[in-house]
Amino acid sequence: MRLISRLFMGVIPGIACAAMAFPAYAEKATPLPQPMTLVVGYAPGGAADTVARAYAEQLRKNGAGTVIVENRPGASGRIGLNHVKDSKADGRTMYLVPSPLLTIFPLTYKAPGYDAETDLRAVATLVDIPTAIVTGASQPFSGMKDYVEWAKQKPSAVPSLGVATLGSSGHLGILAVNANHNMKIEPVAYKGASPMLIDVSSGVVSIGWDAVASMMPLYQAKKIKFLGVSGTNRLDSLPEVKTLSEQGFPEFEAATSFYGIVVPAKTPENTVKVLEDAFLKASEAPELRQQLTAKGLVMAPAKGEEMAKRTLKELASWRPVVERTGIVMD
Repeated sequence: MRLISRLFMGVIPGIACAAMAFPAYAEKATPLPQPMTLVVGYAPGGAADTVARAYAEQLRKNGAGTVIVENRPGASGRIGLNHVKDSKADGRTMYLVPSPLLTIFPLTYKAPGYDAETDLRAVATLVDIPTAIVTGASQPFSGMKDYVEWAKQKPSAVPSLGVATLGSSGHLGILAVNANHNMKIEPVAYKGASPMLIDVSSGVVSIGWDAVASMMPLYQAKKIKFLGVSGTNRLDSLPEVKTLSEQGFPEFEAATSFYGIVVPAKTPENTVKVLEDAFLKASEAPELRQQLTAKGLVMAPAKGEEMAKRTLKELASWRPVVERTGIVMD
């Protein structure tokens, strides 16, 4: 409870408490910093990269100037995050953060390299990220239940789950599946969704977990197939794909996360405000919404204050799951 209590008490002006209580802004408009760099902690081609490049282009169309997307993959997204938190706090360097780095990693990693309370400030939530488990198109199973039955019939083989982020909701979900279904599915870490999905499509790993948006290109190319999606409702973009919960695997009901924008903690209030306004305005563009929805994402724009509150809520909900699975990452 220490981490959550400190955030609510506002003792430290970190991502939650600072974003939850912005002071009054100066009347004089603050210009957007130039040029801006939006850092992605994963390899090109995945969901995070897709979202970052879509927003960078829409910001440019909206007159926000140059937004450079910079990929810094590795350490399950932490290399990119740590680069941003150590950058100059002038609004020029931002991070497209997957929510597990704020809601799960503080609970699962001994030393993640950053403190979400003191190192970061919330700018805005952009999209919700439905996730899914997929397999190669030629594999003999068509759903998660089929996969579990198939894996149990092959005691000599070690079933594996490819993930781009260790300590993520997918990682926790598969550990819970192992415990609840007497399985030993081994998570295998990659530097991004793209290389992981290539191995899934070729059968190097039997299944993979990531954002639906990362999987759509290979799915449309008929290289992979979905075994089930996260959450409690089917996706409009994949109405034929059952949720994992429907198939008897509620361990993934809470595995829908979000992407948001964060900046270094000491970024000036007025700068945070103009960045927030720019991203929320970009989120209103019909072409951006159509592009991201078609890729399996769900538009969920929200102010930094709301992002901070959501972060606290999800952090609290994941705590008992982490304690139950006993996962500790080095």
